[in-house]
Parts: sequence; C-alpha cells; structure tokens
Amino acid sequence: MPFLTAKAAPPGLPDGVRKSRIVAVIVGVVALGFSLVTVANYWVSRSAIRQAIVESDLPLTSDTLYSEIQQDLLKPIFVSSLMAHDTFLRDWVLAGEKDPEQMVRYLDEIKRKYDAFTAFFVSDRSRIYYQNKGILKTVREDEPRDVWFFRVRGMERPYETNVDPDMANEDSITIFINFRVLDYAGRFLGATGVGLRATAVKQLVERYQREYRRTVYFVDRKGMLVLYGHEMDAAEPDIRKRPGISAVAGALLGQEHGRFEYHAANGATIFLNSRFIPDLDWYLLVEQNGDAALAPARRTLVQNLAVGLFATLVVTWLCAVLVRRSQRHLEELAATDVLTGALSRLAFDVVFAQTRQRAKRDAKPLALAFFDIDHFKEINDRLGHAMGDAALVAVVERLRAEVRSGDALCRWGGEEFLLLLEDCDLSQAREVAEKARQSLLAAPLELDEGPALAATVSVGVAELKPGEDADGLIARADAALYAAKAAGRNRVVCAN
Repeated sequence: MPFLTAKAAPPGLPDGVRKSRIVAVIVGVVALGFSLVTVANYWVSRSAIRQAIVESDLPLTSDTLYSEIQQDLLKPIFVSSLMAHDTFLRDWVLAGEKDPEQMVRYLDEIKRKYDAFTAFFVSDRSRIYYQNKGILKTVREDEPRDVWFFRVRGMERPYETNVDPDMANEDSITIFINFRVLDYAGRFLGATGVGLRATAVKQLVERYQREYRRTVYFVDRKGMLVLYGHEMDAAEPDIRKRPGISAVAGALLGQEHGRFEYHAANGATIFLNSRFIPDLDWYLLVEQNGDAALAPARRTLVQNLAVGLFATLVVTWLCAVLVRRSQRHLEELAATDVLTGALSRLAFDVVFAQTRQRAKRDAKPLALAFFDIDHFKEINDRLGHAMGDAALVAVVERLRAEVRSGDALCRWGGEEFLLLLEDCDLSQAREVAEKARQSLLAAPLELDEGPALAATVSVGVAELKPGEDADGLIARADAALYAAKAAGRNRVVCAN
C-alpha cells in the first residue's frame, strides 16, 4: 500500500480544469501583487533612491576613498619610522653632527630609494634643517614656517602628518610625515621624515570623480578649499560663502562626520557626505547631484528596478570588500600575543619566512634563541596565575630592553619565547642571549602588584643552516634549551 494517496477531484470538475483555475488564481494573485508593488514603488522610488544615496552610496564612497588615502600615506609613514629609528642618524647626531655632508647623502639616498618627494632632518641641538639637497636653513621659534618643528618637539605621539609649502621645492604643497627622533635614552634629538606631493592625493580625487561620478574635494578646518578636481569652480574658496553649501557649512565644520542636503544655485538638490581626516587635518567632502540620481525614477519603473538591482549588487560587493578588509584587520590582531604583546606563533611563521629570504639574498647569518623561564610552574603554584601572567609580561619587557628593536620576539607557548636574530651568527647570538640572561639575573622583576620576583631563564641558541626550515632550526634550539636545563638551568647553551 502506498504511503500517500491522491484525493479525488470534485464531481463534475475535470482535473485539468481544476489545475488551470489554481494556476490562474496564483497568476492573478502574483499579477495583482506585482501591480500593487509597481504602483507603490513608483511613488516611493524617489524616497528610496534618496535614502540609498544618503545612507549607503556616499558613505561607502567616502570610506573607500579614505582607505585609499590611508594606503597612500602608509609608505611614507613607514619610511619616516625607519629613519627615526636608524642608528646611523641617531649616532651621527650624538657624535656632534660633525660632517653635514653625511646627513645630506643619507637623506638623498632615502629620497631616491623610496621615491619620496623630499627627505629631511631637523636637529634639536643645532636647529639646522638638513634636506636631501643640502642645508636649508636654521629653524627659529619666532618664524611662522617653523612652528611645525616646535609642535613636534613637544607632542607625545611618535609622528604627525601635516600639509605645508616645501621651501626647498619652490613652495610646492607637500604632505609631510614628521617623525620624532629620540636617542637611546628616550631624549628628543630632532624631527625627520619624508614629503609626499599633494598632487598625488589630487590625482586620486580625479580618479574617484571619474569612476563614481561624484564630486570629491577637501577643505581645511576653516572651510577653505584645499584640494579639488579641475571641474570645480574655485573662484570662491570659502565654503561658508559659496552659494548653496553655505547653508550647511557651519554644521559641517562643527562635527567629524555628517550627512547633509542643500540646494545649488541652479535649484538642484545636492547630497553631501563629510568626514574629517585627522592625518591631514582636512575634511573629505563627497557630493552627488540628487536630481540627476533621481531621474531614472521619472522614466519607467522597470528601469528603476534594474538600477535598484544593480545598486544592490554593487553595495553588496562593496560590503563584501569591507568585510574582507575587516577580516584582514582581525588577522593582524591575531598576530600578537594578547598578554605580553610579543608576536604570536602564527606571526612568527610569516616573519621567519621573510627574514630567512633576506638572509639568503644578502648572504647574512640568521640565528634563533629559545628562552624558557626557569621553574615557572612554581611561580604559578605559589603566587597564583595572575602573578604568573604579570611575571611573563615583565620578562618580555626585560628581554626587549636588552635586544635590538628589529629583533622579532615571539611567545611560543606558556613560558617559552623565541627570539629571531637577523644578521647574527652563533657567537653573536649567544652574546645577545647571555646579555638578556644576565639582565634577568641582575635584578628581580618589579611587578605592579605583589613583591619583587627573582626569575632566571635557560636559553638554547642555534644558527640557521643552509636549506634548513623553521622546524629544523627550532628543533635544534629546543634541544640546546633542554641541554641548558639538564645542566642546571640559568645558562645559555649553543646547538652543535
């Protein structure tokens, strides 16, 4: 017997007629619903399109352009950071700035190597402004064009980005990355960095105007036009006096980001999205002509639905791009050990691969030190895990104080740490490890809460062999570490 049986059709009604009526009813309901939606959509399309522009399209364009600008600034910021932490630059200043030509050559090499517009260093001791073309001048506190240096001198952040005319390049508008230079004791030595042509950002503006058919421009805190496309009429540079936008200029300049609407001189409705960019100290403004955007709604609903579907796909794609970027950001966060701030195991694999490639290319040695805190389990058992965590943080701070800033320190697991030593052979790596071990032995760890804690480490050191991978190097360093433990702990042992 079948599990399901068909129900008989009503007497006098053929089965085919019954099915046709059902289909007709379904088609009628769908047609009626579609007609009602069509009529309703016609009347609400203006509001829907306006909402999409104001809440989705313009903010997404603004966010994407902001991300592009940040990427363009990332390289000069990275170069300026390298300069600020360069031992040559600091040692040259500490030695008395005896040969200015050395500094000029160094800045010129930076400019050419990284394709910068300009490279500079201003000494706090002599107040001399060194530039890649030579000595430019001596900065003074009473000179308005030197205000930036004394601002950088007193700020706490490591760097700032500002826009000024470049005296050394015919007063070209330049985006400067001003990085604080500190000596090895943390005292201020001067300011260094590179300059980026403001026209590079302007070209980005032009490209976005072509791609998105929107008006993109920048104004400063006072509302004065700074960068804009060639199609913009800049006869009146103050947006507080420009027809139309002057109605919202006061509110715009009073907040970090916002959405506005105003009527242009020709009567067109303009939608405006604003965003303040702290790195440039400018406002990014993205505008769209509302009348032009709403024109498809006046033609046919079919066209409007097609545009709406396309816009939905575009917005979905843009959201997917933003989600992927957010995911990459989360992956970057995962590269750092939350407790100690050292690299994670995942990040170590990436750093090791890059460092080994450089070592092979430059024919330089590469070594690894494997640290293990002696009797760490007893610290946890005796003082508790909270104090154990504090001890791990203190050990990492002590190790960082004794190694080079470019050396990669990774928390391998528990109380184990790896230190990747670039351009170090086995003997040099042993000296670094021994110095770190002696530092821990010389003074107890000062914890935020609780008593000072004495801690020692056992260390295994190994130098990378030709063709060896990370697992092989770590295994040999680990074997040397176990040998150090077996020999009584608190010592450094090198792998064979």
